[in-house]
Amino acid sequence: MAIAVGNAPCSWGVEFPDSPSNPPWLDVLDETSRAGYRGTELGPVGYMPEDVARVEDSLAERGLAMTAGVLFRPFHDADAWEELLDSLHRTCRMLRPLGAEHVVFIDSLSPARSQWAGDAASAPRLATAELAALHGRIRDAATICREEYGLTPSLHAHAGGCIEFEDELEQALDAVEGDLLGLCLDTGHSLYAGFDPISVLRRHASRVSYVHLKDLDTATLRRCLVERVGFYEACARGVFCRLGEGAIDFRALKRSLEDIGYEGWATVEQDRGPFSVQSSFDDARANFEFLKAAGLAA
Repeated sequence: MAIAVGNAPCSWGVEFPDSPSNPPWLDVLDETSRAGYRGTELGPVGYMPEDVARVEDSLAERGLAMTAGVLFRPFHDADAWEELLDSLHRTCRMLRPLGAEHVVFIDSLSPARSQWAGDAASAPRLATAELAALHGRIRDAATICREEYGLTPSLHAHAGGCIEFEDELEQALDAVEGDLLGLCLDTGHSLYAGFDPISVLRRHASRVSYVHLKDLDTATLRRCLVERVGFYEACARGVFCRLGEGAIDFRALKRSLEDIGYEGWATVEQDRGPFSVQSSFDDARANFEFLKAAGLAA
């Protein structure tokens, strides 16, 4: 089984739209295409110009499809709701005309949780009312995606946010109807949080609408947990390594995707954070070649 594989601007260190360390967006598209990928994510809204025709032409020139947008925003923070909604609408207005179908919801890093990323036993948890409000905001955002834009929203557990660990992911999926909210399985963030992505993939096969491919260097993660470094510092240290060099069993992942009949996009996201000096293109190319050799990349 081979599936369409894309990459994303975060593999080039693009976490925020206006970071001075961001490479030019056209350079990222050039390298994504040269590395062999068929698609790209939008990146944080505002990174690429909010000019649909210009982005559409730039994608077509490079043989790339727009696969998804990621709403990396603090769903845990009620005071940030209006800003989150603005980002949601701006993202959706870009995606639909470009032919994308997916919006990935990520509760962004919480100041109270970031230093406890990967440590399920020690991380502070939201109170019951706060958690219910978080789930309500996810439901409202998913409703907007589906009813106003005809897009498919999915939930992504992320290190350092308030939906990181397996129990938090399960609570959120239980709280929002399956026909409203899908699941974006991220292999690397799952292992970072201490749970098995393949088990979650099989358990929620009917809800998996999008997949992020990462690999995880467990030795680096252990050092980062001991030293209590933040998530972005862990990324800069290479906690997400090249595919095939870490702990993810990609053969088992391929079998599981085949078993559930998955036909959607798989997007490589080798998060390196905004402070990394690692080579993005070399890693992107090596990751594509690995997936091709493994029979995962079409």
